[in-house]
Amino acid sequence: MLSATCSRPSASRQVFVLGVDGLDPTLLKTFMDQGILPNFSRLALEGDLKPLSTTMPPLSPVAWSTFITGMDPGGHGIFDFIHRDPRTLLPAMSMSKARPSRYKLKLGSYVFPVLSGGIEQLRQGKAFWELFDEHGINSTIFRMPVNFPPVGGSRSFSGMGTPDALGTSGTFSFYTSKRDTTPGEIPGGRVHWVQVVGDHASATLRGPVNQLREIENDRGQTENPELTIDFDIFIDSEEPFVRLVIQDKDLILKEGEWSEWLRFDFEALPYLANLSAVGRFYLQKVRPELQLYLTPLQINPEEPIMPISNPEDWSNKLFLEMGYFYTQELAEDTKAFSSGIFNGQEFWEQAQFVFAEQKRALGEILEEYTEGFTFFYFSGVDQVSHMLWRFMDPGHPGYQLDDELSSAIQEMYVNLDDVLGEISSKLKDDATLIVMSDHGFAPFERQVHLNSWLLDQGYVTLKDPSIRGQTPLFHNVDWARTQAYALGLNGLYVNLRDREVGGIVPQGSTYQALLDRLENDLLEMLDPETGDHPVTKVTRPKRDFNGSFLVDAPDIIVGYGRGYRSSWQSPLGQFPEGLIELNKDPWSGDHAMDPRSVPGVLLSNCPITLEQPSLQDLTVSVLDEYEIEKLPGMTGQDCLGSPH
Repeated sequence: MLSATCSRPSASRQVFVLGVDGLDPTLLKTFMDQGILPNFSRLALEGDLKPLSTTMPPLSPVAWSTFITGMDPGGHGIFDFIHRDPRTLLPAMSMSKARPSRYKLKLGSYVFPVLSGGIEQLRQGKAFWELFDEHGINSTIFRMPVNFPPVGGSRSFSGMGTPDALGTSGTFSFYTSKRDTTPGEIPGGRVHWVQVVGDHASATLRGPVNQLREIENDRGQTENPELTIDFDIFIDSEEPFVRLVIQDKDLILKEGEWSEWLRFDFEALPYLANLSAVGRFYLQKVRPELQLYLTPLQINPEEPIMPISNPEDWSNKLFLEMGYFYTQELAEDTKAFSSGIFNGQEFWEQAQFVFAEQKRALGEILEEYTEGFTFFYFSGVDQVSHMLWRFMDPGHPGYQLDDELSSAIQEMYVNLDDVLGEISSKLKDDATLIVMSDHGFAPFERQVHLNSWLLDQGYVTLKDPSIRGQTPLFHNVDWARTQAYALGLNGLYVNLRDREVGGIVPQGSTYQALLDRLENDLLEMLDPETGDHPVTKVTRPKRDFNGSFLVDAPDIIVGYGRGYRSSWQSPLGQFPEGLIELNKDPWSGDHAMDPRSVPGVLLSNCPITLEQPSLQDLTVSVLDEYEIEKLPGMTGQDCLGSPH
């Protein structure tokens, strides 16, 4: 075990940060007290353990960006998973955006970019490991969130924000012969109806769009067509097996079985250019109707079609060491569970597979780790806590009794304890070891329809009140009589003149008075059933944050009380009847709340010198391990001390 020397190391010394998304201090302490986390308990005894103050809002892109840069959201410019485009009032991804090629050469229906486009990372500020680069310190950054495309480091691999091969945050495919099936898009996936004739069905795998080709659609518009691969499904007439034949692959699956990773090659330019992706099939049912799931198509680490590692060839080296693996941002398929494609057991099985893959990658990295800084990220605690909280919490409105799933979250903590033991055993005696999380967790019991509240309070006016709740994306809003609107999980925006496309609220004292009134009204909001305050904290970024990247900031960030969270409809510009709705969705745990309710974890073999350390403090502490001065704009201070 490590000796917790915690002296300030030279460039060759080891500093290892285990980043666990969603590791909760209360649950961690509970399981430690039960004696089932011996490695966490040993590290806390030799060093220190404290809650880690998170960001407002306590959302992963925001919190990890703060750890990466040492700045609050005003410095790094990330305020939510989604921002809004004030010119259209439509949602926009907060972490990155694609830049199309400005110049193209067209030959028939094929298009060749003369100047390539690219992908722009929207997080501002310098990543702390870029300072390591400048000081000659080796660093390995594996799956750091909000690092797509990946920047800096001796080696870095992208994490949260990395799309699948379609350019989405994860789009699964579901093939079924159920006759009442409605084919098409569902949240997080596509449903395909297949016709079984005898023992055979034909199906199509839909891939990315072909950026090298343009065609005219039925509306006379130019678009890039989808790349597709046809495949065959042969159903055994007696046993619960199917045979899949796709490209050069011929495999047999049993009901309830997953395939290995399969490579798919889409022909973008005949004989000249292919786009490669990888995926895994899961045979859910054979009878009475076929049900076949395919993971979101992953960027192939062997031949990535988008930048997922720095240097570019590191993804291929990882492939050679461990084979194909998930590369999209969060691989646990929460959407398949929420959409009713997976049940709880199937989601749990898939989440365990993802964890095993990440653990295998950790083993490869530890084998090569001799000096410098390493960050390694695990996603499973966060994703499993989101989806399986209701199975361990009898007080949750969506509680379901299941002996295995009731202990799934606990099992994730136990699995991480094994990981921590493996890391500790591989590090040198004088290494610094840090375990941290971006936020904790709480039950998500009651959904707040924030846009409905704005409507009922007179801040929003609808064009046609008779169709309230029936149109998405604010389509029924009368912007000429609307003062404010909610978008994103925690954001609230003023319909500001000369900023929003239909803005009516003038800048200056009128704007400030409106913010004052909104803040007061939000904090006075009452749950009509319980009498509780659904909102317990209000932040005004232009008043409360530092930094110069506030252009995309909401005017108000709403901090919900423990157990409350924004509904799913409100961020999409909808206005359901009522204010509060019980949450019985599989997505039953959350953290998009008042940050005081969901702090993260800081655990180290060094003493923690601050009573309430924050993510910004941890950034400065990591730099101080190598005696690197913090940059202007970093607001934290060193929180790791010398040995007791």
